[in-house]
Amino acid sequence: MSNAIELSGVWYRAGPDFELTDVNMTVPAGSVYGFLGPNGSGKTTTMRLLVGLHKVDRGHISVLGNELPQDMPDILQRTGYVPEKSHLYHTLTVAEAVRYHGAFYKKWDESWTDELFDRFSLPPQQRLSKLSKGEMGKLLMLLALAQRPELLVLDEPTEGLDPVVRRELMGALLDYVAEQGATVLISSHLVHELERFCNWVGIMDQGRLVTELPMEQFKNGIKRLRITDPPSKYGDAPFELLMREPVNGGVPGEMLLVRGWRTEMADYFTGVGASLREVVDLDLEDGFVEMLRAFRAEMTGS
Repeated sequence: MSNAIELSGVWYRAGPDFELTDVNMTVPAGSVYGFLGPNGSGKTTTMRLLVGLHKVDRGHISVLGNELPQDMPDILQRTGYVPEKSHLYHTLTVAEAVRYHGAFYKKWDESWTDELFDRFSLPPQQRLSKLSKGEMGKLLMLLALAQRPELLVLDEPTEGLDPVVRRELMGALLDYVAEQGATVLISSHLVHELERFCNWVGIMDQGRLVTELPMEQFKNGIKRLRITDPPSKYGDAPFELLMREPVNGGVPGEMLLVRGWRTEMADYFTGVGASLREVVDLDLEDGFVEMLRAFRAEMTGS
């Protein structure tokens, strides 16, 4: 199995004002895939499709080599899911919630559960309604990990948590991934957090997958270039031109946003009578913002 998740031509209307549109997405097996996008972009809807909480209108989804919806029971046995909001019965104690959840999974690991209890310092007899946000985040991660999943689908698992708790959760997750070789699909608004450990990245906006590629290609291949004496067209450019716009502040020339950049491509500009004045490196957050700007400009024709 080369890919843990495959979406092909997926359409899903979530309401009168939003739909996923022709989503084609691939999460390689063993990868940690950072799923980025602004609020309302479709990340949560996509994740809910993967665990059977929605059903596609058109298209095809496979998870862990199985087909949706017919193989959903097997998929859920092998998938750990942390939803955007807690789905647990808040009248239960922590220990009761763990026993209830564990009863549904054939591979539930009691000794591993006890280790996670100790690692997260969770109070077994505390009712869920009395847990702090950090304690609830730890419990949700415990439930996802204790079933020994091959795939983890994590929807904003550290949203609103303090840095200490975030570090605890991500440490436990990465230890598990290193030990088991599991695949992770994780969304987060903490872009710099994802940059530290994800090896793939996908960006969603307005119900469409804008791009997906290995993290190193994203960080090293997407650049801003400042050009003077630019040509009218870049039709034969060796890079992919995502956007061009005037330089701010009255500086002559224009700024390009390009993908697939390599240093040797600088000679191209001499050949078209232009001058490359600056190559600006982008971190994940900068690249994410610029990709959204380029996508929205293309969608509006501006």
